[in-house]
Amino acid sequence: MTYTFYKYQGTGNDFVFIDNRQNKFNKKDAKCIAFLCDRRFGIGADGLILLEEDETTDFKMVYFNADGNESSMCGNGGRCIVAFARHLGVIGKKTTFNAIDGIHHATIEDDFVKLQMQNVEAIEEYDTHLFLNTGSPHHVEIAENLKTVDVKEEGAKIRYGKLYDEAGSNINFVERINAETFAVRTYERGVEDETFSCGTGVTAVALGMHYIGETVKNEVALNTEGGALKVSFDKTEKGYENIWLQGPAKQVFKGEIKC
Repeated sequence: MTYTFYKYQGTGNDFVFIDNRQNKFNKKDAKCIAFLCDRRFGIGADGLILLEEDETTDFKMVYFNADGNESSMCGNGGRCIVAFARHLGVIGKKTTFNAIDGIHHATIEDDFVKLQMQNVEAIEEYDTHLFLNTGSPHHVEIAENLKTVDVKEEGAKIRYGKLYDEAGSNINFVERINAETFAVRTYERGVEDETFSCGTGVTAVALGMHYIGETVKNEVALNTEGGALKVSFDKTEKGYENIWLQGPAKQVFKGEIKC
């Protein structure tokens, strides 16, 4: 079957988008999804995202990792689908949409998207790392001289190590730049490699660094390999609420492909 697709990127985290409001895409075809995401033989992306009709919100987001399997929430993908929905004329400057982890609110101004993430009540603190779920599971570990870290090798060791079950976790390495800025590099499960940016990952880093006192700011700048993002939040008795992931989301190109 021939599909019209759109390629979007948010700070280098790139995705293939398909308008699936007519339910013509076969979501069980993992081989096709992996092909679309393949950087040598397909389009090339960190994941595939389908925009679908939803009964109660503007649209539904369905996200697949590059390995072809449906996955948990993707923050940068969430920002990019807002830009995609705006391009399709589905929304204006504000939207509410449904994703695997629940309802999300967002705003878009030009190519800049602010996406509200789910509340986070629990952060687990260990001797060497933090663990929390920001729509996807995240391991957060402070690293010295972040530029020299072999993220693919070290991330895989942790992801497939004794800490996590078969489902694994995303692995974030973080270095403090100043009181409100952190550098982040992320190994993403499903991609099984370092990505240029991870939205749920930088959200986890921002909350985690506030939780352990590395910052007292409620808006944190995160420098990724693909660009800069911001995360703002409110600390409450229940945990962290009113969490917003903010940054650019841009269409790269449009085309057709057989799968």
